[in-house]
Amino acid sequence: MFTSLLLHINEGIATITLNRPEVYNAFNDPLSYELQDVLKQVEKDAAARAVVLTGAGKAFCSGQDLKASMEAGSRSLGESLHKRYNPIIRAIRNMPKPVICRLNGVAAGAGCSLALACDMIIASETATLIEIFVNIALVLDSGSSYFLPRTIGYHRAFEMATKATKLTAPEALQLGLVNKVVPPEQLDAAVQAEAAFYAQAPTKAIALMKKMLTRGMTENLDAVLDYEAHCQEIAGRTADNQEGIAAFIEKRKPAFKGK
Repeated sequence: MFTSLLLHINEGIATITLNRPEVYNAFNDPLSYELQDVLKQVEKDAAARAVVLTGAGKAFCSGQDLKASMEAGSRSLGESLHKRYNPIIRAIRNMPKPVICRLNGVAAGAGCSLALACDMIIASETATLIEIFVNIALVLDSGSSYFLPRTIGYHRAFEMATKATKLTAPEALQLGLVNKVVPPEQLDAAVQAEAAFYAQAPTKAIALMKKMLTRGMTENLDAVLDYEAHCQEIAGRTADNQEGIAAFIEKRKPAFKGK
C-alpha cells in the first residue's frame, strides 16, 4: 500500500517507519504524502491506541531530499510547506493518541521538526538533532519555531537555529528536548515499554490531556481553567472513567479499553 514507509499494528501499537534508508529517510513528494495518508489511517483505526514514529536504517529523518528538489525544478517553498509538511505536523499534534518518536539516528531540518512534534522522544545515545536550515540560508519550518522556544527557551533556540548547532542525544536530554536516552541496543525495548503503557492507558483521557497541554502553552490561566472543566466533563462520561473508579474501589488494576 505504501512505497516510502512501513506500517505495522500489533497489540494496540501502530509503528510507522520512514523507509528511505539510502537517503537517510529524507522527504520527497511520495514520502510526504504517504506520511499524511498513514497518519489519517492510524487516527481512524480503533486498534491503534499508541503510535511509534521512526526511521529505517541509521537515520530518523534528514529533512528535505535536496537532490529530489533540484530535479523537480523551481517550486514555491511556502506552497510546499502548506501542502507537504504542515499537514503532517498538524496530524501529529491533532492525533487523539500519543505519538512516540523512536529517535534512532540523526533528525535534521524538517526531520528535527518531525521529532519535536511528537509527544515523547526516546533517543538512542547515537542520535543527534540539528536545525540545519541556516546552512542553506533558509529558516526554521514545519513547526520548529513553535516547539523549540517553548521547550528550551528563546536564547538557546536562537543559537540552535542560527548556528545549526548539532545536539547529541545526552545534550538534548539535558535541555529537555527528549524524554529518555538509552544505548542503541536498548532502544527497541525502551520504546516498546512506553508504547505498551500508552496502548493500555485511557486513550480518550490521554487525547484530551494532549489538547490541554498544547493549549496551555499559549492560553491565559482563565482560559485554561475553563478548558480543563470542559475536558473533565468529557472524561467523566467515558467508560474508562467508570472502569478506573471500579478498579480503585475493588483494589485491582484497571482494564482500560480506550472508550
